[in-house]
Parts: sequence; structure tokens; C-alpha cells
Amino acid sequence: MGPVVAIGDPDDKRVDDYRNLTDAELRRREEPGAGLFMVEGPTVIRHLLRSRYPVRSMLLSEAKWEQLRPEIDDLGDGGDWPVYVASNEMMRTITGFHFHRGALAAAGRQPPADWRAIVEGRQRIAIAEDVGDHENMGALFRNAAAFGVTAVLLSPGSVDPLYRRAVRVSMGQVLRIPWARAEPWPQVLTDLKAAGFRVVALTPDPEAPALRARGGPVAVLVGAEGPGLTAGARACADELARIPMRPSVDSLNVATAAAIAFYELTRSEGP
Repeated sequence: MGPVVAIGDPDDKRVDDYRNLTDAELRRREEPGAGLFMVEGPTVIRHLLRSRYPVRSMLLSEAKWEQLRPEIDDLGDGGDWPVYVASNEMMRTITGFHFHRGALAAAGRQPPADWRAIVEGRQRIAIAEDVGDHENMGALFRNAAAFGVTAVLLSPGSVDPLYRRAVRVSMGQVLRIPWARAEPWPQVLTDLKAAGFRVVALTPDPEAPALRARGGPVAVLVGAEGPGLTAGARACADELARIPMRPSVDSLNVATAAAIAFYELTRSEGP
């Protein structure tokens, strides 16, 4: 295990990674370029410890340090990074917000994955076109994990799934499920079909047939909040499918719709 350092000065340069986390635009600009992302809360940190992403450091309250210490100790040489321990008040001062979970970690990003490599041999994958809300992105990954979807592709216009809020909402599942940017878009959809996937595009269009379970490799395609799928993406899909609902509701939240589709399309596999 690496050094355990008590932090008593909010201006200590060693915790600069954790400073001003409320400045969302700054984090969105800097985190990808700096090669880091933030993980929040003990549950998500446990997923990080078992993931392919390297830990850079942790900032923990005294209580959360005692809670996580046995698991960090178990890593042996694999845990050779600093743990910074601070009071809750000190953590609030450093991060710039009222932080009640008492556990943060800075992790290193990995080189971008090739989408072909992560879908090879998969039976159920998800594709998100231009999903612009970090909470929806996190929920999409959490739902994918719950229903056996084992890879996620993102159009170039979709938000960063490693943004702090997305990672938190996913309950750490974004650290477990392989994902990649789908480029060139929407040509990737045509390439997926050539690779044996049936691309099913979700739409609220009442003229579209109802979604139904099916066997074989399937890619569930969902679109942006509000506008939905672009015409180019719809044209590349094998089929359009709707989730039957009462006529008084025009559409579902994108993550909710994806969860229903994941469940329906995996029913053919049994328990």
C-alpha cells in the first residue's frame, strides 16, 4: 500500500485533483485531456479497485478510510498510490461542495478502445446516439449491467461516461462494462450489421411495430433526449421498434426505455 497522508491544509498541492469539483464545465474540459476522472462514494470506489482503471490517489474521511482500509490492504503492491485522509470539513473546503459520502478517488483514463474489439463475440450490446445528460448516461450503464448487456457504443456526440456524475449514477457499472466511441458515425451501424448484429432502433413512433424478444446478436439503439434518433441512424437500423404505452404519454426517459428494451430482448435467453 502507498503512503497514508493526513491533510490539514486545504491548499496542499497534493490534493489538487480534488479541487473545485463543482465547476462542471471546467471538469468536462480538463478531465479527458488530463487523463483522469473522479470516482465518488465507497460503493463505486470498490468497483474501481476491481476495474481496469488505475487509481491515482484517494481522498477519504477518517471514517471511510477505516471502512475501505481492509480492501485497500488486500491489494498489496497493487495499491501503491497515496491515500489522503481529511476531516469532513476539510474535504468540503477542498472540493467546494457539501460532500457527505466522505470518499473520492482520482483514477487514470485508458486509451480509447476500438469498438470492433469490444463487440466481438457479444450477444447483446447497446448503442447511444447523442445522449447529452450525464445522469441518463450513468443510468444507461447501470441498466445494461442489470440485464446482461455486455458492451456499450457511444456516438461522438454523446457525453463522457466517465464524468463524475455519470460514474456515480451508474453505481460503478461504467467501470465494468466495456465501451467505445462509435466512429465513423453512423457508418458503424452498417458495419455492425455486416458483423452479424441486428440493429433495433427504439422510437416512440406509433406506426412502428412493438418491441419483441429475439435470439441472435442484437444491438439496441437509443437516441438523444428530446429529438430522438437522427434520420441517418434510423436509416441504418435493421428495424424500428416501439415500447407500447398509454396514448397520454408520448415517450419514456432514454435510460428507462433502454432498460425495458434490454429486458425484453434478453427474455429469449431465459433466467
